[in-house]
Amino acid sequence: MVQQIPTETKPTIIYPDSDGQPMSDNTEQFRWIVFLKENLEILFVNNPDVFVAGDLLWYPVEGNNKIRQAPDAMVVFDRPKGKRGSYKQWLENNIPPQVVFEILSPGNTVTEMSRKLLFYQHHEVEEYYVYDPEKVELTGFIRSENQLAEIEAINGWVSPRLGIKFELNSDTLEIFRPDGQRFLTSVELDRSREEERQRAEEERQRAEDAIAQLEAEKQRYQTLIERLREKGIDPEQL
Repeated sequence: MVQQIPTETKPTIIYPDSDGQPMSDNTEQFRWIVFLKENLEILFVNNPDVFVAGDLLWYPVEGNNKIRQAPDAMVVFDRPKGKRGSYKQWLENNIPPQVVFEILSPGNTVTEMSRKLLFYQHHEVEEYYVYDPEKVELTGFIRSENQLAEIEAINGWVSPRLGIKFELNSDTLEIFRPDGQRFLTSVELDRSREEERQRAEEERQRAEDAIAQLEAEKQRYQTLIERLREKGIDPEQL
């Protein structure tokens, strides 16, 4: 009798879609996360091969669910848009997010942010931006060889990958698209749409008024022609 040796099976590794941590610590941090993610979505809405996500767990190494990070916002070029529970890099042609953003809150520690910088550096992020809305401070890093080097002149900096421009003033950070249009909040976008709707309505009304005026002029002309003919005058002979 031949004894079969049982085949060794590898344990199934689960990659959770949540790390159990809140998306944000306060309303300002949440506002900025949504602001960045939504405006980046709008920026690349017509490019099917740019994936944008906010607070999505990124697993860079297959077989290890402990190595992970959830950037507040991230942009991945050459990957299709679509739903994902997490970003498993080995299922994405092994393409890491090229650009990541973090929004600081009072709860962030120097140790935590140093750990994140090392993580993004090790896993080949090209651009890394950290914004502190409370202090109105922006710090940026760009890949130079195998390291993320700090960008010295960040005010007025244009992201090589995204084409967006960062401008700091005393009150806030403003971000401009390559076409010069400013990133807008959802409230500003809604207000802009309403203003555009009102302008379109006013244009439609002006066009209708012009047509009505033209019709009235035509009617007065026809009335004049009829009166001349009633008096025996041929308008074509005048």
